[in-house]
Amino acid sequence: MNGKELMKLVKDWRVAALLILIVLSVVAIYPHFDDKGNLTSNLQYGLDLQNGAWLQMEFQAEVVGFTTDQPVSDFISNLSKKLDTEVLLVETSDPTHLEIRKYYSREDLEQIFAGEGGKVTSYQKGVSKNTGELVKKILENKLNSLGTKDTKINILAGMGNVAQYVRVEMAGVDMNQAKELVGKQGKFEIRIQTVGNQTEHVLYGDAISSVGNPEKDIQRSGVWGVPFTLNEAGATALQQAAIKYGLTTNPEDHYLIMILDNKTVFNAPMVADAAAKLKTSTNRQWSASTGTGSAGENAAQTLNIHLRAGALPVETKIVGSGSVPAEQGAKNKMVSLIAAILALITVGIVIYYRYREPSIVLPMVLINASEVIILLGFISAIKFQIDLPTIAGLIAVVGTGIDQMVVITDEILHEGRVPSQNLYLKRLARALMIIVIAAATVVIAMVPLMLMPLTTLQGFAMITILGVLVGVIVTRPAYGKIIMEILSK
Repeated sequence: MNGKELMKLVKDWRVAALLILIVLSVVAIYPHFDDKGNLTSNLQYGLDLQNGAWLQMEFQAEVVGFTTDQPVSDFISNLSKKLDTEVLLVETSDPTHLEIRKYYSREDLEQIFAGEGGKVTSYQKGVSKNTGELVKKILENKLNSLGTKDTKINILAGMGNVAQYVRVEMAGVDMNQAKELVGKQGKFEIRIQTVGNQTEHVLYGDAISSVGNPEKDIQRSGVWGVPFTLNEAGATALQQAAIKYGLTTNPEDHYLIMILDNKTVFNAPMVADAAAKLKTSTNRQWSASTGTGSAGENAAQTLNIHLRAGALPVETKIVGSGSVPAEQGAKNKMVSLIAAILALITVGIVIYYRYREPSIVLPMVLINASEVIILLGFISAIKFQIDLPTIAGLIAVVGTGIDQMVVITDEILHEGRVPSQNLYLKRLARALMIIVIAAATVVIAMVPLMLMPLTTLQGFAMITILGVLVGVIVTRPAYGKIIMEILSK
């Protein structure tokens, strides 16, 4: 193929799209040498491929179905006092299930419910889906603020969307450090503005006895806020500071400032009515307003996490743990690389044995390798950690990719000769239709694996689906065009 024909081929939109994706992927991967002269890239590796630790923790709480002849709000309030913990409705629109944020056996709960005028209809250990997501956000916020960014946190749910476990994977962290990071609370402080930009300490996070879920105040034009409760010492400290620095008479000039690990997370004046009441009495029940609309709701969700200072809403118990030494991670990385290279070589040998024509084999192998580069570029762009299941997905993509290109080649070379242009296009269209149907089958099979809370399979399913889509949309049409030009010679 001369230069003019090659340029014409490159300008074809299918081939051009493939080349552009390859270039963008290489930029995203960014292979380069570090200060020590070692080859590195933007790819992030999970526990399987570097040292790290994982913890699996069980929620010490339960979701209980119930009936009662008492007013639901009174029943929940009495139950909360009796159980000495938070008791919440799982769904306010369907008040039939409660989340009890402390572990009790079903037998104990049945006795307590009966004493309060209720009955247990179902029992499942764990927390609601919303609480599970809150736990995930709290852990992500805490671990990221501590500089541990190579983390994966997954909530493992059972029947009825009841979250039973949380699994935390931390690359580059040993087991002792992992336990310390997960169990550590941040330093939370409330300060009061005195004169200008000067502030004075009021209380620390240990003065906050409980934090409620974000809620919208209908009476205040839908303002979002986060309710929280101070203990007696905290309420007294806030009242004394408010009186001392003039907040009770002029709240607009004396903002309350909330700080988590030396970072301001809330800064606003106190409502005038609430400030005036502090002149004569303490107040333990407060709500930090964050605004209206979706922005106010998002700010309330974030502040809810900050107020907890990294403390989870329910206790957890470590039921599983493990670690990967650095030497094992490096060995796994090398073995995976060798396996990928051997897969490509083996595929090339088998294809050559079938066609005995290098001009057919070479484009197949190169396009197969380009799919892997494109997938690695996508992984790097979204900061997804590569683990052994992900590598298994990449190798699976190599196999399915070759299968599909064999379908195209065999369809075109039907009866052993190159067809005319019109017949070629018809056969290519027929081959692509077969590939699309096969790809749809793979996607349908992989979607449940990707959505199920089985963390070890999600990477495999995601890469397999993405590989199929890249093949159908980009690389198969490009291969069809390239092989047409080669076979026409």
